[in-house]
Formats: sequence, C-alpha cells, structure tokens
Amino acid sequence: MMVSLSAKPTDVPALTSSIERPARDPLLEASYSSITKEELDFVGEQTGIRDEDALREHILQVQAEAFSIHPYPCIRRFAFIKMKLSPRIPAYNGLLKLGREREGAILLDIGCCFGNDVRKAVSDGFPVDNCVATDIHPEFWDFGHKLFGTTQETFPARFFAGDVFDPTHLEPVAAFTSAPATPRPDLPTLTSLNPLRGHVSAIHISAVFHLFSEEEQVQLARSLAGLLSPEPGSIVFGLQSGRAEKGFRVEAGLPSSHGKQMFCHSPESWRELWEGVFPPGTIRVDADVRELERDDLKPVADGAKFWVLTWCITRL
Repeated sequence: MMVSLSAKPTDVPALTSSIERPARDPLLEASYSSITKEELDFVGEQTGIRDEDALREHILQVQAEAFSIHPYPCIRRFAFIKMKLSPRIPAYNGLLKLGREREGAILLDIGCCFGNDVRKAVSDGFPVDNCVATDIHPEFWDFGHKLFGTTQETFPARFFAGDVFDPTHLEPVAAFTSAPATPRPDLPTLTSLNPLRGHVSAIHISAVFHLFSEEEQVQLARSLAGLLSPEPGSIVFGLQSGRAEKGFRVEAGLPSSHGKQMFCHSPESWRELWEGVFPPGTIRVDADVRELERDDLKPVADGAKFWVLTWCITRL
C-alpha cells in the first residue's frame, strides 16, 4: 500500500491549532539557517505549506513545543528535519531496492525522533505498511505527525516507544544463519521489537550508537544483529559521530554526551565490532569517516572539530 504524504493546503490550519503554545526562545531559532533547501522543500511538500514565512513559523512552533518537553541539543539543532536517509549515503539506494524487489521487506528505524527519515524513504517508494519506527519517547512520533501534518491513518507506519536495552523491548539473540522458524509478524500488532528477530531486511540507526559506552555499543550491535534477516542483501546502516582513531571525543569545544564522555569508533574499530557479532564470512562492513563543518560549534571554541562515521553492514 502506498500513501501520499502530502497534505492539502486546506489542511494547514490543523497544523497550528489553537492550543496554548510555549513561549519561543530566540536562541532556538539560531540554527534554522542550517536547514538545507532540500530539507525545507521536503517539509513543504509533505505539509502543503508553500509560503516560506509560514513554513518557518510552523517549524519553529513545533520545535519550541518539543523543546519545552525534551530540551535536547538535537531539538535545538533541528536534527528532526535533517535528512540522514538520502541518496547521499551509499546504503540508501540499496534500501529502496529492497523495498521494490523483496516481498514484505521490513524497514526498521531505531531512534527515529520525529520520523522524518522514514517519511523520506516512503516518499521515495518504500511501502509505508512495511515500515516500523521506534524511539524512547512516544511524544516524538506525535510531534512528527504535527510537523508533517499527518495522522496514524494517513501515515500508517508502525510506531511504538521502547528502550533498546530493555529485554522486554529488544532481547538480544545470536545473528541468524538461516531463516527464522517464526512467521513474519503482523506489523500493526507489534508492541515490541522481539517478534521481528530474523525478519528485518533493513535497519536504519543514526546518531544513536555514540550516546553509549564502548561496551554498550557492542551490546546494541548484538541486539541489532539478531533482528536482521539472514537473506543476502539485508542491511544495517546509519551514521554517527566518529574519529580517525577510536576513543573518547576530546576535540576542543565539543560537549560530552548526556554528561558523559562520548566514545567514538574509527572505520577500523567499527569493522572489528561488527565482525565480532556476526558469524565469520557472513557480512561485509563498509565504513568511512569524514570531517563535517558544524557552524553551531564555531561560537563554542576555535578549532572545534566534528567527524561523521557513515557505515553499512550487508549480509552476504
């Protein structure tokens, strides 16, 4: 089933209802200019808001409301609009190919935030009924509906909240070497990720691994390995903070993650991690690290640096 995500212009008033709005902090608007034209165009296409000023007002209002509940840096920086799933990352075309050619292929987006990446994949052809999204905060999905002007009926991807380190949500099992004995689950009935073990064709997870310690990252990788289908071409992919050499992020001006030092992998250590959680010879690991310009870091400290690790694990 394919669903058009574009709301009609007459639907716009529903996006900015008469509920009491939180006061806007001018500092929240500081990073608005970092949103690319491509990203703004995507939100405009999905909502039907074509006027630039009206679109800006709509985005800023949703941001302010979300930030008043969860004052995270990612909300301040408009990460809920930034496109992590796009043709610019090598795995994206493979994802869309799976959606076109593999019957019942499931896309799982972990740490989905407002769901902008799932929406991008659906807009480019991945069947919305085969999409599952999860995040630790259920409010994020609600903000996604508010941002993009949809409802669960008009955008029926399956969402449920949960902690990936909670075994009732995701209990680790060994990576599958043959098809699972359990049948593919009925996605609308899912309340945890556990029934998906061995059935997921593509797992997208960006800006999540670096939130955890080195040991926790290994645990998370094992959990994801158990979700992935053993069918050749199945993928786990994403992007996150990285370094040329693995270790804690100590570059000048960069804050720690949730009060902790951020542990970042290099392409080499990332490859070693995943080769340790899958049986030998069953995967290919592609990983690349590059420096990324971050205008929001310039006021923090001169010379502050930021690297992005882009990666994909493919079942052979």
